[in-house]
Amino acid sequence: MKAVYYNHDYEPYAIQRDRTMKDFLTGKGISSFSFKDQCYFEKLEVCKKDGNPYTVYTPYKNAWLERFTLQPKENFPSEHLLNNLYPVPQSSIALDKLGFLDAVVSFPSKKVDTALFKNYGDTRDYPERMGTSRLGVHLRFGTISIRKLIYHVEPLNATFLNELIWRDFYMMILSNFPHVVGKSFKPAYDQIQWINDAYHTQAWKEGNTGYPLVDAGMRELLETGYMHNRVRMVVASFFTKHLLADWRIGEAWFAKHLLDFELSSNNGGWQWAAGSGCDAAPYFRVFNPVLQQEKFDKSMHYIKTWIPEFGTPDYPIPIVEHEFARKRAIETYKKYLS
Repeated sequence: MKAVYYNHDYEPYAIQRDRTMKDFLTGKGISSFSFKDQCYFEKLEVCKKDGNPYTVYTPYKNAWLERFTLQPKENFPSEHLLNNLYPVPQSSIALDKLGFLDAVVSFPSKKVDTALFKNYGDTRDYPERMGTSRLGVHLRFGTISIRKLIYHVEPLNATFLNELIWRDFYMMILSNFPHVVGKSFKPAYDQIQWINDAYHTQAWKEGNTGYPLVDAGMRELLETGYMHNRVRMVVASFFTKHLLADWRIGEAWFAKHLLDFELSSNNGGWQWAAGSGCDAAPYFRVFNPVLQQEKFDKSMHYIKTWIPEFGTPDYPIPIVEHEFARKRAIETYKKYLS
């Protein structure tokens, strides 16, 4: 073996792993080379004029789009170069040795109808519709190219492209601010004393909070390894604001169950919901899960799909009252952030 080629990773564990492997290879006289692959722009490729990273999404997005427009599109047709890969006998690496287990959940297709991309802005917030692509898992495991996807959707729908830019943004944040793994991006938020009620946390995990949209999302997650994007925001807001539970607990639960789990996006999304992130919802913004249901699942089709006992005595009453929880959350945040 003359050289090892691999792609950049931005998670602290992966960075340390790659350093260890690079040192090992160097000691064996083997060269190693790493390249950008899993995001379109990485690290400080999109940064402020002073060279510092952006910490607010909108100016980052504008700079991202400007560079994207000016830079020639790049293609790396790796499918034509597969013969250059080091031949490894298929039987030599068992998936269970890599930490993978068999699962009964279905794997979403890589093929997405163009109409979905075109209508994405109008359909993405309604969980009863098939209005999202579910391509996140393919981006996560590299079974589709981020460049190929961006080139395809860019002329079709700006809203979908924005979601892919958000993904780059959170990877950039993780790369430049690795303390977000385990700590709040805004240090003041680490002063908050979370309640972390064990009963409430378990009810949330099982989808038995008494708030139908929250419960439907949590049950969908447990059964399929997926949760609709709009519902993810409602579920995370409920956990951090209504229950005053530490966002890290919710982040870890998602990491355990989501097929499309990526540390950067998962961390960014949870810190957004908790208000502790770089470009987050303000602490006084508390989603009302009832109003969210009335707006985005008015027919209750999504809810009834995942909660068969809904509307019967078997469905639990709410574990917290909304107005009480909202007031408590705002007062708690004020106390520790003032």
